[in-house]
Amino acid sequence: MALVYQGAVPLSMHTETVRCEAVSKEISSNLSFLSSNSVKKTNPLCLDTAKIERSRRFRTIVAASPPTENPIVSAEPLTREDLVRYLMSGCKPKENWRIGTEHEKFGFEIETLRPMKYEQIAELLNSIAERFDWDKVMEGDYIIGLKQGKQSISLEPGGQFELSGAPLETLHQTCAEVNSHLYQVKAVAEEMGIGFLGIGFQPKWRIQDIPIMPKGRYEIMRNYMPKVGTLGLDMMFRTCTVQVNLDFCTEADMIRKFRAGLALQPIATALFANSPFKEGKPNGYLSMRSHIWSDTDNNRTGMLPFVFDDSFGFEQYVDYALNVPMYFVYRNNKYVDCSGLSFRDFLEGKLPVLPGELPTLNDWENHLTTIFPEVRLKRYLEMRGADGGPWRRLCALPAFWVGILYDEDSLQSVLDMTYDWTNEEREMLRNKVPKFGLKTPFRDGYVKHVAEDVLKLAKDGLEKRGFKETGFLNEVAEVVRTGVTPAERLLEMYHGKWEQNVDPVFEELLY
Repeated sequence: MALVYQGAVPLSMHTETVRCEAVSKEISSNLSFLSSNSVKKTNPLCLDTAKIERSRRFRTIVAASPPTENPIVSAEPLTREDLVRYLMSGCKPKENWRIGTEHEKFGFEIETLRPMKYEQIAELLNSIAERFDWDKVMEGDYIIGLKQGKQSISLEPGGQFELSGAPLETLHQTCAEVNSHLYQVKAVAEEMGIGFLGIGFQPKWRIQDIPIMPKGRYEIMRNYMPKVGTLGLDMMFRTCTVQVNLDFCTEADMIRKFRAGLALQPIATALFANSPFKEGKPNGYLSMRSHIWSDTDNNRTGMLPFVFDDSFGFEQYVDYALNVPMYFVYRNNKYVDCSGLSFRDFLEGKLPVLPGELPTLNDWENHLTTIFPEVRLKRYLEMRGADGGPWRRLCALPAFWVGILYDEDSLQSVLDMTYDWTNEEREMLRNKVPKFGLKTPFRDGYVKHVAEDVLKLAKDGLEKRGFKETGFLNEVAEVVRTGVTPAERLLEMYHGKWEQNVDPVFEELLY
């Protein structure tokens, strides 16, 4: 049975439809017209960062993670319009769109199943760097990551090992990157008696059993989280995700992809649900990881209903981000605790902990990384709703979203399909899917029926790309066909052949 989407109307009634193939590649070199009142009206095309730098006389823009030791010096104070321009600079013509995949995994001792200690992580990072020619990323005397070209390896608060992949053209390249990374990590880790687990929530160990990584930003977050939610420390120390980062060509294109991504994020959560255990027992959820975000910090998480307002655009996201309380500022090789303070005050030189000091674009870039909605806007869009999982699903997630968001017809079909979904319905899906997965009731059917329609659109979109990528959806197709999520399969084994012992999951989902 397929859902009947009653009342669907063309998106053109809601926001401008832009076919990126037809977008001019000519980029204006004069940004002076981008006042706060003209950003939405002009619907500017693709603006590159270098031109922003020249227009504001900045020396350079450097990636925020890890933070740069020498902040950009601005000849003029940053304005709200500069922050809007920064997001606009992510616009790219379609031929320059890429796929960036990030995934996290839990390292553990094979003999004891206990989480890796930092000392083991440091040995692992140093060995990978030396054997496979990665550059080391240091914070003080501590190694906290690696970089090689446009790839990086970083540590989450509890030692979760994250690969942030390079922006790549095809899903074949993405999957090859994942396989190469896992080969390198396993080559070193196996010699150390270390394994890696592909799951969305730490299945066995208590939060006090998880090591704390020596990263200054995480210390600030660890102290702040209990003030704004009950599950923030669980998010930091016991969750793993896989996400995909995708491009847009114009502001209107960004809006359409943002809306489609938010509407379908609960569908992705259901398809990739893979975190049913906590401290050795079923936790009552299929995606505990997703549930945790519901009470982490409501100032910086959620479904962002304002994205569906007619007035939404880059400006409105900047205003939202300015209202999100800060965590930190990076100065003199150290993190300055700014938790709960206002970036708006920072723009005016009124930050109490740094009186008179003004922010740089690095500070803005860092601030954007501390916002955690289900879809996040930087100079690209991040799809953030999926649990970590085994390697095949690491390739399936980008395939799912690329097929939908990078094909004009599939994207438009999703927007038509979801056009009359209400904020209340989207919020209901966000809250119920972590518990019920594909069996979540929705209108005259279930989430499974929405997933069937969406999967077909994703396949159609991939086929039209012409790279023979539809095979990467096989893992998802099996979930849709059976209606059984990965988490439910784990629970079936737990209650069956595992005899209510969670330890076998470490072998079942071992990379």
